[in-house]
Amino acid sequence: MLYTSRTPLSSVPPSAAPPLPDFCSLNFRRRGLTQGEGAIISESEMSAPPHDHSAQQVLTGLAKIGLALKVHAWQTSGPQGLTPTQGQILTLLQARAPRALNEVASELGVGAATVSEAVTTLVRKRLVQKTRAPHDRRQLVLLLTARGRRVATRIAGWPDFLLHAIHLLSGEERGVLLRTLVKIIRTLQERRQIPVARMCVTCRFFRPNVYPGSERPHHCAFVDAPFGDHELRLECRDHQPADLPAAAAQWAAFCGRSPPESDLAPS
Repeated sequence: MLYTSRTPLSSVPPSAAPPLPDFCSLNFRRRGLTQGEGAIISESEMSAPPHDHSAQQVLTGLAKIGLALKVHAWQTSGPQGLTPTQGQILTLLQARAPRALNEVASELGVGAATVSEAVTTLVRKRLVQKTRAPHDRRQLVLLLTARGRRVATRIAGWPDFLLHAIHLLSGEERGVLLRTLVKIIRTLQERRQIPVARMCVTCRFFRPNVYPGSERPHHCAFVDAPFGDHELRLECRDHQPADLPAAAAQWAAFCGRSPPESDLAPS
């Protein structure tokens, strides 16, 4: 569905619409961002020109899209009497449940206390219930109630307003965009700056560029089928993380280069 809003950005509360950051002041290396333990980012990937004009414009564009997403999250969750965090929790549980509280916190990239507070409210609203995990009766997990499933369905389409713009791109442009997003997310993931995503490029079943020159150059060993850049997944429920050497080799093959020895060195 296409979500259309008549609410101007200026009417959104300050907490929902923070000012754009000063991207010209960003300098990742000067701010001390280094490789985390077990990271597979090469030194060349860690360094970037601090004043590259095109990079700054990309950052500005991503920030504008992020701001629009946050605004629409408020506009969609608000009429349901929910905060965006509460709405995201319902959406996560609708996609896959049961989930433990710490798993939800990890997926959202927020603290356990924040999720605990939001879940308490959702339980009070009878949208979420806590129950014992089937595999471990000592652990509490979260499930949607029947009412929670109905509300989750209503708010699940809040990002759909962006689909119209995406659909105006050609198939080739969408493939390039998706491949670019994979690279950005993977870099942020290796720097511990974003929740871990279950992406193709970090999965042990991923075989990149095994069919060079084809529209579907990659292969998924899980389903035993080829696929192209436009079919890359950022979240896959069948994802199984590759070990460090395999992940480094897969990434190098995906990028069309040989893995540096430093990437393959044990952590």
